[in-house]
Amino acid sequence: MNEAVLNRPQVSRTVLPVLGAASFCHLLNDMIQSLFVAAYPVFRGGFDLSFAQLGLLTLTYQVTASLLQPFIGHFTDRRPQPYSLPFGMGMSMAGLLVLSSATSFAMLLMGSAMLGVGSSIFHPESSRLARLASGGAHGFAQSLFQVGGNVGSAIGPLLVVAVVLPYGQGSLAWFAFAALAGVVILTLLGRWYKRNGHAVRRPRVVHLAANLPARRQVIGGLAVLFCLMLSKWFYLASFTSYYVFYLMEKFRLSEGDAQIYLFIFLASVAAGTLIGGSVGDRIGRKKVIWGSILGALPFALILPYVGLGATVMLSIAIGLILSSAFSAIVVYAQELVPGRIGMISGLFFGLAFGLGGIGAAILGVMADHFGLGLVYQLCAWLPAIGFLAIFLPDIEHGPKA
Repeated sequence: MNEAVLNRPQVSRTVLPVLGAASFCHLLNDMIQSLFVAAYPVFRGGFDLSFAQLGLLTLTYQVTASLLQPFIGHFTDRRPQPYSLPFGMGMSMAGLLVLSSATSFAMLLMGSAMLGVGSSIFHPESSRLARLASGGAHGFAQSLFQVGGNVGSAIGPLLVVAVVLPYGQGSLAWFAFAALAGVVILTLLGRWYKRNGHAVRRPRVVHLAANLPARRQVIGGLAVLFCLMLSKWFYLASFTSYYVFYLMEKFRLSEGDAQIYLFIFLASVAAGTLIGGSVGDRIGRKKVIWGSILGALPFALILPYVGLGATVMLSIAIGLILSSAFSAIVVYAQELVPGRIGMISGLFFGLAFGLGGIGAAILGVMADHFGLGLVYQLCAWLPAIGFLAIFLPDIEHGPKA
């Protein structure tokens, strides 16, 4: 690998106000997305949907996002677009309004696709913004950025319980005001991005550094990371799309109580994300990736066979451990393919959405035919794919940032 795109300028210290604002906008973006998924019981009751149709909704939303993100990231590596950030948030707002007024399954699919397009625009450039404002603490910055999204995903079910269940599908439109606030903040972040010289187009240059990974290492490392992402996001899809229904079916919980337990799981995911990035800065990304994916295995294997209390506790452990890997995976991949921050960010955020969507669709069909109990028993083995982390190349040298 003898060519790379020169990295954009980077500030010499961590700019916490910028990181905090980017994380908060990530919270708003993913809150909007999670409202959609958490409102599945409302859609299912109003439109008489099957589990397979719910999986198709998730697939439409997440595959739309995943297909576009790497291309958007590749484009913005060469031509940064700071004001694409508010545009992406505006697209998500439009999708939310379509969902709130949908009268058919086709309109639900249209709204979910618009949410996917909004996320595909938002994530690559905002992830780059977080790295540029990191001051070298890449893992911490990536985790802080991502935890905003995790918190947004976690509060979605609470908002559904408090607002959408009592007031119906149309109440989703009320959250357009949150998206509008995000548009304003992201416009200001775009100005900072441009003012600090990060929006200047950079030419391709020959990078003569001797420490660049070999092409074989890059291809092999990316292949292993893909497998790890598959195991992580397929398993998480069983929670984000079907955990509420699993709890209602197995433990006879009300919809409101099941949403609360989903919030608890998603909150553990947010905490694990924040912890994982900082730990990766200290001990190395590869160790975090190895321990995170594989470490969830024993808890996952036990979960389908225990009572409600133990299910909740095990889900917290799974959320904490499994989620700690994502920021480490993204930063490790950025270092594996230097100079391609936007493309790599788009690729891995896109993989997260796409694999989650494909997983939700497959699991939905399985749930219709074999029941959710069997789905959770089979998914419990997915973290075993974490053994492949042993094949990741060693690309980290020297003290951690």
